[in-house]
Amino acid sequence: MFWFTQGLCFLPAFLVIWSSSTFIVAYIIALFRRDVDIIFPYISDTGAYPPESCIFGLMTFISACAGIATIYARYKFVEKLSGDTRVVSPRLNYTALVFGLLSCLGMCIVATFQETVVTWVHDIGALMFFVPARLFIAILAALAFFPTAICAYFVKQTTLHREKDDEDYPYHVASASCEWVCAFSFICFFLTYIDDFKLFTLRVKTEDVE
Repeated sequence: MFWFTQGLCFLPAFLVIWSSSTFIVAYIIALFRRDVDIIFPYISDTGAYPPESCIFGLMTFISACAGIATIYARYKFVEKLSGDTRVVSPRLNYTALVFGLLSCLGMCIVATFQETVVTWVHDIGALMFFVPARLFIAILAALAFFPTAICAYFVKQTTLHREKDDEDYPYHVASASCEWVCAFSFICFFLTYIDDFKLFTLRVKTEDVE
């Protein structure tokens, strides 16, 4: 039996592979079309213009759906384990579920509203993705998130192409690189689920309502 056929471990595996491919494919297309610079563009910059924006939006929506399925499966797994022992607080488990689902919603907003079209909605979606995601995985990537936010505050230029002579160029490089670290740390976190997801499956139970 192949490892990816055991339990539900295909869920986190697919989520990591697909989400990583989303960022990389959009970046490569934007790079070949010369829509972004080769060194440290923001992730959103790689999906700002068509056709890469269309591909980025579609692939990100699929990633969000896979994320919802994975997060919910993890919630049910922890709920089952703690049903008798009460080692994990049900309220804490539910809170983690809410944060995870909010981050997936933020991911959909980021993909749907490009930063060059409706910037404020895009920024709200980015906050909804990164902040709940950081809370969802606790402090795993907090050291990368805060430099992203702080350095991005000092970036004033909004064009996709940057010059090394720009006054805020060092802040752009720092914030963009930290953004990539944040995104991939959140994605790769789900690799830790694979062994646990081999141990269980989910079933849907239906009942007739009279």
